[in-house]
Amino acid sequence: MIPSQAKMGELDEAWAAALSEAEHRARLAGRKDVAEYLALRNSNDLIRQAGVDWLIAGFTALAGDANRAGASIQISKKDGHRFPMGTSTMVGHLLTLTSGVRTLSIEAGWPRTPRDGFVRGGGLACANIRHMGIKSASDELLLSKSNTGAPAWKSQLKKRSFVHESDIRRHIAILIS
Repeated sequence: MIPSQAKMGELDEAWAAALSEAEHRARLAGRKDVAEYLALRNSNDLIRQAGVDWLIAGFTALAGDANRAGASIQISKKDGHRFPMGTSTMVGHLLTLTSGVRTLSIEAGWPRTPRDGFVRGGGLACANIRHMGIKSASDELLLSKSNTGAPAWKSQLKKRSFVHESDIRRHIAILIS
């Protein structure tokens, strides 16, 4: 793990511990409302992390598959990446895939502190998929709970249903075409 990843992991662990302790104290003080809010916050953070991990892992795995099939995609990842979404700031991961002169950037995260703002549209997290120089192929995603309660990414620009592995494959195909 590189230093920035270690620092971000430690911060996330400290934050989770602080939320857990605050929830425990709220329950002991009889503040059921506060305890329920903190439990929901913790649950949502776990869902956010799972959704972001799925997206980043999907792009990484499919780029690896493309490389094994003969592509030469360079892969780099940065944790603790901050990026704007509207007037809010998301904190998460940046995955950069490069093939020749083409670059595909995937940013995924959520606001971590109150001053970062909030996710608009009732979502849990946000992501940008950016094809450098091919704006029409880029997309913005919103992580929300599906009807089954499972987290799912939905395109905000393409106005289609939830994002699937086939959508990730399409982005990789654009990168290496």
